[in-house]
Amino acid sequence: IGMVFAGIASFLWIATSFYAFGYMRGHHEINQTRFFFCFAVAIMSSIGIAFSGNMLTLFIFYEMLTISTFPLVTHSGTDEARRAGRVYLGILLSTSIMFLLFATVWTYAEAGTLDFRPGGILGKSAPGIVAVLFGLYIYGVGKAALMPFHRWLPAAMVAPTPVSALLHAVAVVKAGVFTVVKITVYIFGFETLQQTGASTWLAYVAGATILIASLVAMQKDNLKARLAYSTVSQLSYVVLGAMLATGTGALGATMHIAMHAFGKITLFFCAGAIIVFAHKTEISDMKGLGRTMPVTFFCFFLGSLSIIGLPPFGGMWSKWYLALPAAETEQAVFIAVLMISSLLNVAYLLPVVLHGFFGKANENEHQHGHLHDHQLDHEHGKSEPNPLLRPLSFGQSGVADAPILCLAPIVLTAAGCIVLFFYADVVRAFILPAVGG
Repeated sequence: IGMVFAGIASFLWIATSFYAFGYMRGHHEINQTRFFFCFAVAIMSSIGIAFSGNMLTLFIFYEMLTISTFPLVTHSGTDEARRAGRVYLGILLSTSIMFLLFATVWTYAEAGTLDFRPGGILGKSAPGIVAVLFGLYIYGVGKAALMPFHRWLPAAMVAPTPVSALLHAVAVVKAGVFTVVKITVYIFGFETLQQTGASTWLAYVAGATILIASLVAMQKDNLKARLAYSTVSQLSYVVLGAMLATGTGALGATMHIAMHAFGKITLFFCAGAIIVFAHKTEISDMKGLGRTMPVTFFCFFLGSLSIIGLPPFGGMWSKWYLALPAAETEQAVFIAVLMISSLLNVAYLLPVVLHGFFGKANENEHQHGHLHDHQLDHEHGKSEPNPLLRPLSFGQSGVADAPILCLAPIVLTAAGCIVLFFYADVVRAFILPAVGG
């Protein structure tokens, strides 16, 4: 399971780094040295979480990840960014110290070890202790954004888009749900959870989070805010799979970590490209923009279909393996949650594409916005010498797109959504032995 998380994080880290170069230079961001230093510490912390052999080591790297991403969230230095940073740090540190650290110390007192072991280490504990400990662990992992400890994630949207991609697809939230799966499999074990019923109520909390966050996402006009609440919903897919306490559920949860990572990072990359090229953040202002930025909006369409769970995209398989354990345990309510959520995914993601390709916009509003900025820079001797940082222009047709350093990672991750559909059996075969298959 750790290899899956490490592989996804390290691969997408490369794409995110190139994207960050294009975004930070193209958007003329300040303090870029500090930004990339903290960026590097964040991915180091993520790999440490992936390969931790016990709960203490995982806790240390988990806190390092929180601290290293705080300067990224507050990067712009505005009052709004500082307020968001306080919410971000306050929620994540308070849940870690009050719940996760307490649960870790209690586990050591109860089991005499914190090592991760197949089948868990709390099999001899009383059912009441197991139930309380499990609740402390799941809510102590604040990065999983389970309601009501989810507000840090939408608040962090003030950060630059590469940070949003890092938070939502590569490092932070994936570290959270990965930790939930790892605790479920290696600290408690399926048999213990099934016997005590400790995870049942948390499965319903995850189901509620999936639907409520999707409904909130539909109300957001800001694209990054909509994607943030989408992430809150999608993370609870992973939590739900783990809470079903079966090997198939853990398989579906781990697969969803990979499938959602490629789909959601594509969507955030597209949102950042729109900001760099057209300076648009509100969905209602993007009418007709897809005809000017066809590559970006087409990739957004592909990423959306993967998040929705339609073939031929990887998201279909993870949702399938999340629905299977619900059927095996005869909990039809969770199958209904997955189906309703997928319909809500359609309702809040596809309108972005429809606005972009079929909406009516003012003539020349999108076509010349960023290109005109670069023409003015050129007239004042400020033209960016590197062609990789200039917006692409397709002749005199009025069709253009984001700089190549932004666009290439978008195309790569969008293609990854399709590749994962055809090679899902490889991912499944790799995960299966780890979850008792």
